[in-house]
Amino acid sequence: QVQLVESGGGLVQAGGSLRLSCTASGIIFRCHDMGWYRQAPGKQREMVAGINSGDFTDYADSVKGRFTISRDNAKNTVYLQMNSLEPEDTAVYFCNAECTTIGRRSAYWGQGTQVTVSS
Repeated sequence: QVQLVESGGGLVQAGGSLRLSCTASGIIFRCHDMGWYRQAPGKQREMVAGINSGDFTDYADSVKGRFTISRDNAKNTVYLQMNSLEPEDTAVYFCNAECTTIGRRSAYWGQGTQVTVSS
């Protein structure tokens, strides 16, 4: 069983910064694609940023130039550095990781962490 635990959310003023972390725990051989999604009230969940095992990154247009995704494979951890935050970034942020455990490769979700940006 793999569990993803996020941390780093909170309340910040517009223009401020936050850093989210997500660590995968359990019997893990390796994690492959990892990423961050977000869901605002009344909206569908959307991809924010992704990073694969080769450190190739991809970002939603709305966060390009402001957010940076990175990973530490030794710790099975993915980070999201969020700068120049805007009220429109307010959402619950979810971590997603595709990891290989004993006998299977599956995608897992974290429980979510709230990010609130005040104007």
